[in-house]
Amino acid sequence: MSEVVFPNLAVSTVIFTLRPGEDGTSELALPLVRRIRAPYEGQWALPGGPLNANEDLAQAASRTLLATTSLQPRYLEQLYAFGQLDRSPDDRVVSIVYWALVASDEADRALNNENVQWFLADDLPELAFDHALIVDYALSRLRTKLEYSQIAHGFLGETFTLAQLREVYEAVLQKPLDPGNFRRTMESSGAVVATGERLSGTPHRPPQLYKYDTSTDLRDRGPLSRLVAPATISVLSGEKI
Repeated sequence: MSEVVFPNLAVSTVIFTLRPGEDGTSELALPLVRRIRAPYEGQWALPGGPLNANEDLAQAASRTLLATTSLQPRYLEQLYAFGQLDRSPDDRVVSIVYWALVASDEADRALNNENVQWFLADDLPELAFDHALIVDYALSRLRTKLEYSQIAHGFLGETFTLAQLREVYEAVLQKPLDPGNFRRTMESSGAVVATGERLSGTPHRPPQLYKYDTSTDLRDRGPLSRLVAPATISVLSGEKI
């Protein structure tokens, strides 16, 4: 009988935020970490690390993100499992990948040094392992989910103008949107509600501030929302669940 070899388990996370591009418009960006050991020593990779035996997957994703980037995103969702036989040149590794969204002010608090840097999603360096494929899949998932969910909230603060919300949609979908049509669509959807307050510090008539209807979970976990794991960090509230 041949010996049973169990694969190593790891978690990685794709983190998206909005950063100003060369023309001043917002573009999707993500942080990468430089590998300091073989394989792929010196190449850029997604934040991640091994899964410990005493933690669940979401907890591991939060831990490795905090350790490598100092980020604690409000939105964190499992993306996919990548386990192709040839994805690592050494041991067999299966990676459970999460994706996260952070607002610009949150991203500004992340580590930024020679081994942790932000890159525009459309202008990435060569990545280690199959991480380029992972980023492509995460971008596809983000653009698809934006069309039917409240996921854009992950890029924004608690309150925002409709112009700020439209800027998120334009950056993710990579196309301009008509302001009037966008406003009518958002207001009729019931997804956003007016706060009764206006943005301060503007030279002209201040725009109305809105907030998302928080009765809907950004992650849309379906039946999994009933799953409760001990000592799991809720990435939306920052509390134990």
